Amino acid sequence: MARPRQDGKIMLRWAVTTPLAWRKLNEHGYELKRYTITRNNTTLAQPVEKSIGVFRPRPLEEWMPFVEQNDNAAVMAQSLYGESFDVEGMDQLSTFVNLAEEQEQRFTWGLYAADQNYEVAQMAGLAYVDMEVYPNEKYLYKITSMVPEDVLEIQEGGVFTGLQDYEDLPKPLDLAVVFFDGKSMLSWNYAIHNQVYNSYFVERSENGIDFQRLNDLPLTTLNNSEKTDPLRMFYTDSITNGKTYHYRIRGKTPFGEVSPVSEVVSGSGEKQLAYVPHITSKYYEDDKTVLLEWEFLEEGNDLITGFELNRGDNVDGPYKVVVKNIPPEARKVRYDSLMPTNYMTISALGKNGGSRTSFPALVQPVDSVPPHKPKGFHGLVDSLGVVTLSWEANTDEDILGYRIFKGHNRNEEYSQITVSPHQASIYYDSVSVKNLNSKVYYQLIAVDQRFNMSEPSDVLEIKKPDFIKPTQPVFKSYEIKEGKVHLTWANSSSDDVVKYQIYRREKDSEGWMLIYEIDNRQSTVDSTQNVDSLSTAQLPTEKLPTAYWIDEDVKEGQQYSYTIIAIDDSTLESDPAPPLTVIVPKTTLYPPLEGLYGEADREKGSITIRWKAYNETNATKIAIYKGTEGKPKNLLKEIPVDTKGIVDSKLKPNNTYEYLFQVVFTDGGVSGVAELNVKY
Repeated sequence: MARPRQDGKIMLRWAVTTPLAWRKLNEHGYELKRYTITRNNTTLAQPVEKSIGVFRPRPLEEWMPFVEQNDNAAVMAQSLYGESFDVEGMDQLSTFVNLAEEQEQRFTWGLYAADQNYEVAQMAGLAYVDMEVYPNEKYLYKITSMVPEDVLEIQEGGVFTGLQDYEDLPKPLDLAVVFFDGKSMLSWNYAIHNQVYNSYFVERSENGIDFQRLNDLPLTTLNNSEKTDPLRMFYTDSITNGKTYHYRIRGKTPFGEVSPVSEVVSGSGEKQLAYVPHITSKYYEDDKTVLLEWEFLEEGNDLITGFELNRGDNVDGPYKVVVKNIPPEARKVRYDSLMPTNYMTISALGKNGGSRTSFPALVQPVDSVPPHKPKGFHGLVDSLGVVTLSWEANTDEDILGYRIFKGHNRNEEYSQITVSPHQASIYYDSVSVKNLNSKVYYQLIAVDQRFNMSEPSDVLEIKKPDFIKPTQPVFKSYEIKEGKVHLTWANSSSDDVVKYQIYRREKDSEGWMLIYEIDNRQSTVDSTQNVDSLSTAQLPTEKLPTAYWIDEDVKEGQQYSYTIIAIDDSTLESDPAPPLTVIVPKTTLYPPLEGLYGEADREKGSITIRWKAYNETNATKIAIYKGTEGKPKNLLKEIPVDTKGIVDSKLKPNNTYEYLFQVVFTDGGVSGVAELNVKY
């Protein structure tokens, strides 16, 4: 470590961590080098190296004059050169030291002595003061072991500092004092400055102005056992009762510097009252009033000014005085402001300012009145399944907490999810968002401090996040009547479906078009009703397994494909139903053939029939049916539409033949039937 000083010096200290390394380095020495790293706030391209020297403990003869004047020098000299090492008269510290081997004792006490006196550290080869330093430079000091590596490998150490790194020493913090009968105990935060101060001086004043040190040797701690507080140091002082004392402390660094004074703490000791009251009985007069009795030796009456009754909500307090000025001779008191649970103590007040307090007594009046029913029960669930429940805090004064119950079906018996009454008015739960239950149910019961339970709250229903799409509906049948397509389908089996959407695609069309949307309640409407004309009150609310709808916006001869999807209340869509394809037949007739004329030729045995050219668009062929008068007609032939006549040779004499002509179109439509009778 290093300590820059305001007088233009840098003080250095180093040490090792094991007894063996210390012994070897005392023999071979430490090499100290300095490297100039920066100058005028600029890093040098090549650090300037300076060898300061090799450091070992001074020879024994140089220690002798110093030993007679300095106890720490004597301890260090004994650690370095003594034939045997034994520390006596150190009580707990000696017990700690004597547990170690002699070499460890030498090491421990040698470094302790070096920490207590910087001059001793210099003579032991553990310190150096660099006086050739400059304010505009910063240095890296490196300390290296001179012990051969084949003997013992010891890592080097270093510190980077400069005169501009000087800082004022901080004052010690968190000084506190507790006064007892004839003594005081001081404590302060040791850990916060343990890298700065290794020991402390305690100073005391009786007038708050003139302070004197109480310890000639600075206080330090070598004990880090489990029985001690590793964060604080303690000091006990003997004092005279009734007299005010003021305390402050100063820290001492390994470089021999002493810190500014801490804040001052003050107080006085008081003689402890020898008699202690003891609560013996309690009589409940009603749910708010109790009569308490206690014991207190009569010999103590002259030593006290009276008693006080204290009350707290918990056995550990805090307690508040609720009845004052109870006479010294009194041994009972009535208190009429009880809460459901009370912890009571009696304090005897000494004339010298001290007091003694009884052990707490639990006072609980009878209470069979349950809390009010909880109100304002609300809940939310996020996409991860985290449920946040909240409610209005119960106004009963003796409320202990709330029991929360949970169910997955509204009418089942709910299970309690709180191990003990929950005290806050907000609670977090979690639910699985991937099971088939779409909702979760909660109830709340208030519990008072006597474990009386309120009426359950109203059931809280919370819908879970929905990640499961509805099952798909399926077309069951269709019918084409009067040029309209009548569709029937089986509804989705999912309970949370709110609507259906019907899509249609014409032949050779690439995309589907939404043609109708049906509210789930409307899916059972009779096909003869106009859904849009019904009021909400007229719509059936019971969902049936099948639904029906009529598509009136179709064209004759067209081919249509239909599909339907179900949508739930989380806007999740089902898979589309398997497409249903229908063809709307052509029912409107095209114009019939005109100009029919027939001529029989008995010599040739044939009938020649002619007609006018047919010019309707999309006509493909002419179907000709033939039969004798009054008998069924059979297809004679089909001919191209541009044909204007035929010759029929399949004849029998003395018959009247009837011919029927009908034009067929590409869209499936047909013309009207033209009729021709010819005698042969």
